[in-house]
Amino acid sequence: MDYADLVDLHHHLDWDAFLQWTKDNNRRLVLLTTKSDQTYCDFEFTSEDILLVGSESTGAPESVHDAADARITVPMSREVRSLNVAVSMAMVLGEALRQTNSWPE
Repeated sequence: MDYADLVDLHHHLDWDAFLQWTKDNNRRLVLLTTKSDQTYCDFEFTSEDILLVGSESTGAPESVHDAADARITVPMSREVRSLNVAVSMAMVLGEALRQTNSWPE
């Protein structure tokens, strides 16, 4: 990736270390899931939020649901099982950037 040097990466030993880091740094975990009635359009994002997605085929495990501070969904037609995880993340990230006025200059 030609833009990797512009990204701040944080490596965590494991899930528990990551959760501790989020607590220590006052970060809120926001899980994108089909198992929520809270739509991303009606959610109030902050610039400190961490957006999480699960795997394409199975979603996030219950332990991730339990650890999430908020669970949001992209509204869809009832006939559709789910959107592609990358498309869903792009939609939600765009809204979060808009709300927090965090678009790059």
